[in-house]
Amino acid sequence: MMPPGWILLLSLLLLDPAAPCSPQPNATRFVCTEPTLSTFPTGLPAATVAVSVEFTALAALPPTALAGLPRLQELHLASNRLATLPEALLRPTPALRVLDLTGNLLADLPAGIFASAQHLRHLVLRENRLRVLEPAWFRHLPWLEWLDLAANALAEVPPAVFRPLRSLRSLDLSHNRLASLAPAALAGLRALERLDLEGNRLGTLPAAAFAPAPALRLLFLQDNELRALPAGVFHPLRHLRVLDLARNRLRALELPPRAPGPALDLDISGNPWACGCRLLALLRRATPRLSGARQTLCASPAPLRGREVAAVSRDGDTGCKEEGDGQRAPEP
Repeated sequence: MMPPGWILLLSLLLLDPAAPCSPQPNATRFVCTEPTLSTFPTGLPAATVAVSVEFTALAALPPTALAGLPRLQELHLASNRLATLPEALLRPTPALRVLDLTGNLLADLPAGIFASAQHLRHLVLRENRLRVLEPAWFRHLPWLEWLDLAANALAEVPPAVFRPLRSLRSLDLSHNRLASLAPAALAGLRALERLDLEGNRLGTLPAAAFAPAPALRLLFLQDNELRALPAGVFHPLRHLRVLDLARNRLRALELPPRAPGPALDLDISGNPWACGCRLLALLRRATPRLSGARQTLCASPAPLRGREVAAVSRDGDTGCKEEGDGQRAPEP
């Protein structure tokens, strides 16, 4: 016969098989990382302000999963198996500020998913399977400040798709499949300070690509396929402090006008630079802090091939002759 104490313990385990993720009556924050969890926990206190259900086997959410949580401000659902979301999911949580859906299987979102989340500040959708950006998703997010769409399968950014996001300060579109940008892709983003386009397939940029975002301070364009940049493409960016153009196919460069303040942090490594007088004079005038200088090499002209661009720029003895406001490059 089993001792009475063991009988009581066995009964408690059978009654509460999900004990590691059971809500506490007076808690305002709920965290569950149980790998075997497959259903969203119920019975969360009405005073809950933050929910984190991550690294579980959660594959679906009922429309009423967040019912009774009017004070919820943060919802973290990263690294689950969610392939769809119910359109009514966020309706009970008008105070929501942060939504993290990193690392799920989302290929699409309901058109009105954020219609009741007008106070959302941070939205993270990275490492999903999104192929298309729908304007309807962003219509009701005027206070959104941080949007992370990295590591999806996006092939384009529709013109003005982000226009309602007038408060957006950071936009991450890195590691998608973007081969080009529409001229109005950034329309409406006048508050944008950080734009990450790293690891796409961009071969060129529209001349006015960054004109809608004059407040940009950090611009990441590394690991693309840029062969040339339109004249003046960076001219609207008078507040730019970091520009990363590493590992493209660029031979020439034009920098934005300098504003008072710190020098530009510039990474132009891993490009086949044509070290003519115009490029070298530009670097001397701009006095940027050149990152990756040892990987920033001249591909031409022949006498300078393989030399560090920064060293050649400092040297000054390149055979260049003054010619008006610029300089005439030596023959390759």
